[in-house]
Amino acid sequence: MKLDYAHLAALAAILRTGSFDGAAQELGITQSAISQRLKTLEERVGMPLVLRGTPCEGTETGRRLAAHLDQVGMLEGALSRDLAKLSPRTARLRIAVTADSLATWFLKAAAQVPDLLFDLVVDDQDFSADWLRRGEVVAAVTAHEAPIAGCDSTPLGPMHYVPSASPAYMTKHFPNGVTAEAVATAPILIFDAKDRLQETWMTQNLGVTPSPPSHRLPSSSGFVEACLLGLGWGMNPEPLVRPHLETGTLVPLIPNTTFDTPLFWQSSRLLAPALAPLTKAVRQVARQNLAPHTSANLPKY
Repeated sequence: MKLDYAHLAALAAILRTGSFDGAAQELGITQSAISQRLKTLEERVGMPLVLRGTPCEGTETGRRLAAHLDQVGMLEGALSRDLAKLSPRTARLRIAVTADSLATWFLKAAAQVPDLLFDLVVDDQDFSADWLRRGEVVAAVTAHEAPIAGCDSTPLGPMHYVPSASPAYMTKHFPNGVTAEAVATAPILIFDAKDRLQETWMTQNLGVTPSPPSHRLPSSSGFVEACLLGLGWGMNPEPLVRPHLETGTLVPLIPNTTFDTPLFWQSSRLLAPALAPLTKAVRQVARQNLAPHTSANLPKY
């Protein structure tokens, strides 16, 4: 099936801006022209590509076609050997990244390639590779080591998590230490329905998998703030809580029971030349930021 790239550009602009009017403004054409291009493309493909709403969202096929346009833009850039001349409409990279990576190190890597624009989607490290399998992103930060079909997998290092809480919380809920009985009733923090870090830590270190009262809080920095305020305990990324562990405003539930999640950078093999500057930055920044702090002045956590 031959695709018209003007039609694909209209689709991508609708999904990027969330509306037909926004797409028209971005591409510099009328809204009726946007509607006609999308209608023609949907007729050619034989299925709906956009879910009309506020904002407009793509169907699975629509998202894949929009991602295809981004990949074509990257290939054109690789052939030209001049990433700096890529326009935002062809160089927007859709990447799946974990929330904790986004909060601790990924943006530092993105800043090293300022000529590219990013469309970041956030998902759990155990599920971010699914975006690659569906062809909706060109790269992902994931806990999945085995290369996805058509992708290269590069180890980045482990993200270190510290089960931590405020001293006041520890005094209130664990006056006799962190035991299987006490942890079953002490409030915990959960990022979202996919988050199993707290559950895994309890199983490994206490031999139980209770269902204590929980707060659902989908924010890495919010996790830390909630711990500081005594709302609960949670598995916090070591880079985020390092200053608080140094000052004692947060303490580990049980010393020396950190939990490590190995991370990998999976990226499209077809786009490897165009992604090379970003891949290099991701590897360097991850290596610098995922390494645990080794100062002898820090508490054992």
